[in-house]
Amino acid sequence: MNMSGAVGGKSFTASARLKSGPSFEEILKNVEWPEQFPFKEEDFKRFDESSDQLFYEAPRFVTHIDDPAIAALTKYYSKVFPPSNSPGVCILDMCSSWVSHFPPGYKQEQIVGMGMNEEELKRNPVLTEYVVQDLNVNPKLPFEDNSFDVITNVVSVDYITKPLDVFKEMRRILKPGGLAIMSFSNRCFWTKAISIWTSTGDADHGLIVGSYFHYAGGFEPPQGVDISPNPGRSDPMYIVYSRKLSTV
Repeated sequence: MNMSGAVGGKSFTASARLKSGPSFEEILKNVEWPEQFPFKEEDFKRFDESSDQLFYEAPRFVTHIDDPAIAALTKYYSKVFPPSNSPGVCILDMCSSWVSHFPPGYKQEQIVGMGMNEEELKRNPVLTEYVVQDLNVNPKLPFEDNSFDVITNVVSVDYITKPLDVFKEMRRILKPGGLAIMSFSNRCFWTKAISIWTSTGDADHGLIVGSYFHYAGGFEPPQGVDISPNPGRSDPMYIVYSRKLSTV
């Protein structure tokens, strides 16, 4: 599948081709990735390029997806997370806030939240610690190599303007075989989402996130999962995930 096209007057020239069908689960199977990262700097511009620190300065104690979508994500986490209270397990919730949508009562020795608003992070009951950092200013993650078993990111991958830098850092801090889970819907602060996201649809979003894993290197081929609970009746919910290669 050639994704070249014009959307909203802008050319989308990602040339990843698909050999299989169009469902979200199939969208990342057998992709023939271009040799070079297919996106340009302009694809990561936002309608609102003002300071993200100002945008997120006031805490928002709200949820950004509806309850059925939240329940679907929590159920998915319950299937793929290490068991609660597993010795030595460390989890990083990137772009975190006052809630992480982890299973009820879920605990680990270390669950770190990284986000933009300290008041929100302080309220998050699942976190054992937190870091306030703007990844669009500084994508360097302040953690040791091979530190985390799982990295999560809920409905925020579309705001990252330096995705390859961030995903290379994710690879660095994941333990070999560690799992990275990017979840997203079709809802966002559209003025702060990157241009390539707001001008494309759900299937394209799967390819975009998959490309971040692929071109960062050191990850298994990314896979997509559609966990939307009530298609057409509640918020859609999608997962793109990958594991750090054990040999990296």
